[in-house]
Amino acid sequence: MQYYIKQQLFSWKDRFTVKDARGNDRYFVEGELFSFAKKLRVWNAADEEVLYIEQKLWNWLPTYHLYIDGMEVAQVKKEFTFLRPRYAINGPDWDVEGNVWEHNYTIRENGRVIADIRKEWFTWGDSYVLNIQDEAHAELALGIIIVIDCVLAASQNASS
Repeated sequence: MQYYIKQQLFSWKDRFTVKDARGNDRYFVEGELFSFAKKLRVWNAADEEVLYIEQKLWNWLPTYHLYIDGMEVAQVKKEFTFLRPRYAINGPDWDVEGNVWEHNYTIRENGRVIADIRKEWFTWGDSYVLNIQDEAHAELALGIIIVIDCVLAASQNASS
């Protein structure tokens, strides 16, 4: 499945829609406005919550927990590195490979591609193309991609 994300500019809180290749709304992502830790909820087109993402505070490096149906299914933590950002994914045995800074990377499980992400340049706001190989992994892969984007955005905001 191919999905497209275009984040809205000048939004007071995180809010964006994930569309399919035909331009239909597939998922809606919205963050909580007044929260110390980042909290995001993902709904499908039937208005059912399919994923909840919560940042854990008081960690030295950014750590996020992902929940499906109230159960934690993954933890994504930025690892300490000097050159390129790296992420550890606990839960599924997934690895992130590629250039995360340029939003051009792949999520793999034992060498098999789960999803690949690339940023579309020369657009208003951040726009991404997501290719998810197995629909059964769509929500979790989407959640991990959102977490990586949150960590990158926070580090860019901190440096400016």
